[in-house]
Amino acid sequence: MSRPILSPNFTIEDIHKLREYNYYQTKDMSRQERMDYYNTRGMEVHKEIQARKLQKI
Repeated sequence: MSRPILSPNFTIEDIHKLREYNYYQTKDMSRQERMDYYNTRGMEVHKEIQARKLQKI
């Protein structure tokens, strides 16, 4: 499944697209692989948030 294209107004349908995309990305992973996947993604987002906070200062 290809990465979903989100609308500029971010609707409930965009959330459905993201959930479906995420399901297809993780459906064949083992429990440990899923944990690593989510932890890695979470750290990437955390770093991005921290970088944006530093830009505001």
